[in-house]
This record gives sequence, C-alpha cells and structure tokens, in this order.
Amino acid sequence: MILGSIILLLLAVFGAPLFAVIATSAMLGYQRDDTDLMNMALEIQSIADLPFLAAIPLFTFAGYVLSESEAPKRLVRLTSSLLGWMPGGLALVSLAACAFFTAFTGASGVTIIALGAILYPALKHDGYPDKFNLGLVTSSGSLGLLFAPSLPLILYGVIAEVSIDDLFLAGILPGMLMLVMLSAWSLWVNRANRKPLASFSWRDTGKAIRESIWEIPLPFVVLGGIYSGFLAVSEAAAITALYVLIVEVGIHREISFKELPNIMRSSMVLVGGILIILGVSLASTNYMIGAGIPQMLLEYVSSLVSSPVSFLVLLLVFLLVLGAILDIFSAIVLVVPLILPIAAQYGVHEVHLGIVFLAAMQLGYMTPPVGLNLFIASYRFDKPIMHVYSATFPFLIILTFSVILIAFWPNLSLWLLSE
Repeated sequence: MILGSIILLLLAVFGAPLFAVIATSAMLGYQRDDTDLMNMALEIQSIADLPFLAAIPLFTFAGYVLSESEAPKRLVRLTSSLLGWMPGGLALVSLAACAFFTAFTGASGVTIIALGAILYPALKHDGYPDKFNLGLVTSSGSLGLLFAPSLPLILYGVIAEVSIDDLFLAGILPGMLMLVMLSAWSLWVNRANRKPLASFSWRDTGKAIRESIWEIPLPFVVLGGIYSGFLAVSEAAAITALYVLIVEVGIHREISFKELPNIMRSSMVLVGGILIILGVSLASTNYMIGAGIPQMLLEYVSSLVSSPVSFLVLLLVFLLVLGAILDIFSAIVLVVPLILPIAAQYGVHEVHLGIVFLAAMQLGYMTPPVGLNLFIASYRFDKPIMHVYSATFPFLIILTFSVILIAFWPNLSLWLLSE
C-alpha cells in the first residue's frame, strides 16, 4: 500500500492525468479495505442522478458560442458607450466586460484570449500605461466567477449539496466588491495621465444598444427566470443555450452550421473532463468518508486552530496555494468534501464557505509563480512572464484585500439570502 502511494505520487508529479490519479488512489483504498470494486463503479455512475447536472454542459456550450461570435466586441462597444465618457472609463469598461463574459463562459482564460485582443490595444490607444493595461486585462479575466451563471458556482453547489439559487445570490455582493475595489484603484492610478474625455453621446449609446439588443436580455433570462421561481437552473441553462444558438447562428449569422460541431466538441471536451474528475472524485470521497479521513483531518486542524478566525486564516492560505497549482474545477471536487465538515465545526455557513472558496481560487489564477492566467497573458500578449508578474502585482494586492473582507464579513455573502 505504501509502495502504491509512492508510485501514485510520482505519477502525479510527472504529469499523469488528474482523474487517473484520483481513480487509482480510490481503487487502492477500496482494495486495502477488501471492498468490491463494483462499488466504485456504482459511485461513478451516481453522477447521473445529481441535481442540476444538465446545467453544466448547457451553460458551457452557450459560453463557447458567445466567445466564438462577435458578442465580445458588441459587449465592449456597449459598455464603452455607457462608461467610456467617464474619467478612466475604458478601464471600467474592461472590468465590467470581462466580469460579464467570464460569468457566462466560466473560464477566465477564455476571457483573456477573447477580450484581450480588443481591450489591450484599446487601452494602449487611449493613453493608459502598458504595464497597467497588461495587469488590468490579466486580473479582470477571473472577476466573473462569483456571478451567475458561473460554472464553478454550479459545480460547488452540486458537490456541497447547497442550493445553487442561494449561491447565485450570495455571489452578487462579493463580486461587486471586487469590481468596485479594482475600479477605484484603476481610477486612482490613472488620475493624471488620461487622454481628454469624449462627451457622452446618446446617438452612440443607442447604436450600441441596437447592436447588442439580442444579448442584453441574457442575464435577465437567467437571473430573472431562476429568482422568480419560474425556471429551475437546468431549465434556465437549456433556454440560455437555445437562445444563444438562435441569436448567434440564426439572427447574427456570425457562426455557420459548419462551425457548430467544432464548437460543440471544444465545449464538451471541457465538460467531459469535469465529469470524469467529478465521477472518480465521488468514489474517492465516499471511500474517504467511510475510512474516517475527514474526522482525522478535523482532529488535526483542531489541534492547530482554536477559533473560526484562525480557521479562516489557515483556509485562505491553503486556498491561495491550491489555486496557484490546481484548476478550480479539480479543486472543487477534491477539496470541498474534505473542508465542509471542518468548516461546519467552526460555524462557517456552507454558502459563505463556497463564496470564500471560489474568491480565493479566483485569486490563485494570478498568484505567482504558477497562476494559470499569468501564463495565458504572457503567451497571448507576448510578454516575459516576469513582466506579467510585475504588472499584476498591484491588482493581486487589491484582490487579496477584497478576499480577506469577503472571508471575515460573512453577511456580505449571506445578506441577500432569504434565511
């Protein structure tokens, strides 16, 4: 058993697929306990019975269709017409557009690639310093993960068996806090070096609204349908996918029917990876629960910390490191089942825990040395990685402070909940 664990660890270090590592570890555990491996197959099959499962592929597909169309450009034009006249307005446009786009795609890297080509040269043309532009686009790529219908929010709800409607509500104020803090910073650092402001134009705004008239209803369809009780999350996902398909393929005709199979394939590759990891993680989690590992972990943590405050401090440090080395989907299915009982022991609400978890993991995307968004930005904008580190550092500090506020101000997450 010890030899098997060592071999498994070496395989993980040398790049074995995560689902294979998790599945093998679960098989070793079942074998040690002389448990029929058919139980593991049944646990994997049980993902078909999970609530809201259909929402994952449907929202993912809708996000990929949006990213392949001209919707990102229309979104930037709309936000620019509404906010671009303000001092530092283009920086605010970048933050708002990236947050909205990431909420629907569920992947911050896609936002950097899709919107970066538009926003980065626009910021440069408007007179913003290159280092600021790089840091802004890189850090704002993950801002929408706390807003509905973010895929990580849905996945956390599935794993933690928490109401996804509550998670959607709980993410609004913390997400707005991050946006406001980065907006305030952007306005402050560029207070002295901006081009002369353009005046607000009703004509340009009206034109931008007409161009985006089909995309504007999207958040109202999703959020309004769910919160009114008229639509379940899976039903909202189905309507969103169908609506996006009709608009981008049938009305705008920016995506041809020939391109759809490739878009479907790309989106379902992501979904397939998530579902494989989810399935084997359920089997691994149930083994760990049966073996009493969460209880042992709780006893160990209890020996280190004695209060909810110290637990949250330890959790934030752990999640910051985890977010820098592991993607958010894998982290959710691997870690959430282990920390949920520990958080409950310290009186941390499961919805608040989810928002803290996702906010900290979002921060990990831009934490050196291995934050994923740092390398995507380095590749996308052809900049040395050390230059990207330096450019994003001020934004990292601001977002770190916002995550600390979110963690130690639970009412920020729970205030909108009916309970």
